[in-house]
Amino acid sequence: MKLIFATSNKGKMREAGEILGPSFELLTSAEVGITEDIPETGSSFRENALQKAMYIWDRFHVDCMADDSGLEVDALGGAPGIYSARYASLGLEGAEAEKVNHDFSKNIDKLLYELTIKELEAMMAGSPAPERTARFRCAVALVLDGEPHFFDGTIEGKIAYERSGNGGFGYDPVFIPDAYPDMSLAEVAEEDKNRISHRGEALRKMARFLKES
Repeated sequence: MKLIFATSNKGKMREAGEILGPSFELLTSAEVGITEDIPETGSSFRENALQKAMYIWDRFHVDCMADDSGLEVDALGGAPGIYSARYASLGLEGAEAEKVNHDFSKNIDKLLYELTIKELEAMMAGSPAPERTARFRCAVALVLDGEPHFFDGTIEGKIAYERSGNGGFGYDPVFIPDAYPDMSLAEVAEEDKNRISHRGEALRKMARFLKES
């Protein structure tokens, strides 16, 4: 089955291809001629995923999919959430914002800094340090014949104090999954990561839906 995947993220494409297997032929949005940034102005992962998928559908009227995913940290009230990819640019404007937009090294720096501030505030108040519990969430929107279908996935874990590992992408170097409590997601083998990841869960749900349909 051929699907256009509304992404330019090579890491996502690689993961999706490995998870879905040879029964699916995935094309990036760039491969079908979309080079501009696809809007993501929704207030939830599902809304953003649907917005991106419908952007492809409205233009080509072909089966397509999109995902939106992000990190939720409990001590930060669920942030960065839907702003995960542009966390470091929040509050900045113009060229300054563009410079750090989608820069995950800067995103991680900001995340670790804000958790440190939370811990210092707790210490000064004589309170226990906040838990570093967190989760990745993923919403996949599949559009078939113009009709949307949604599939969700979650992986629980906690935020490390420093980076470790060279695999994965995004916040993986500072996310310690509950399933592998002694390593970051960037240190987990690709096959194992696909088995436990939020995106893997959502994509397997989608694949089951398509096969059953």
